[in-house]
Amino acid sequence: MDPKTLQAAQCGDREALGILLRELQDPWYRMSLSLLANADLAQDATQETAIRFMNRLPGFRGESQLRTWSLGICLNVVREIRRWSRGHSSLDDGFEKLPRDPAPRPDAAAERSEEVAALRAMLDKLPERQREAVVLRYFEDLSVEQTADAMGCAAGTVKATVHQAVRTLRRKLQESV
Repeated sequence: MDPKTLQAAQCGDREALGILLRELQDPWYRMSLSLLANADLAQDATQETAIRFMNRLPGFRGESQLRTWSLGICLNVVREIRRWSRGHSSLDDGFEKLPRDPAPRPDAAAERSEEVAALRAMLDKLPERQREAVVLRYFEDLSVEQTADAMGCAAGTVKATVHQAVRTLRRKLQESV
């Protein structure tokens, strides 16, 4: 992120704010879709994240990267939606809407669909905190420290949580083979 754009956005420059929102909306949506597994809820989470981001941006002090800070906001929104949706609806259509390769082999679509379904099933069985850590660390490619910042915990906690999640996923993969 360009520091001048960030500073201008913090001072209320709408054009600069638009630039930041365009740069951040895809990571917010990807993470939301990965954690909620529902395209509509992921869009809602992305919109709510944008609103909170705009409201909190003037207070951003730069103690972490802007992307990491904003993913923390998004993670909190996702957690709220998950709490709300537990009693209201099923979270079960998001992974089918993941982007596809532009020209897959005829058999690749079926393989990809099976892989996505298997991955989704395994991720869904992880405890929520482990799923969050895996999505931030591997899907959003954050460092351990950035993941810790976004989750609001220590780096050691992230390492342990990711380790447990990966161990569980490996075991489930071996069981399914």
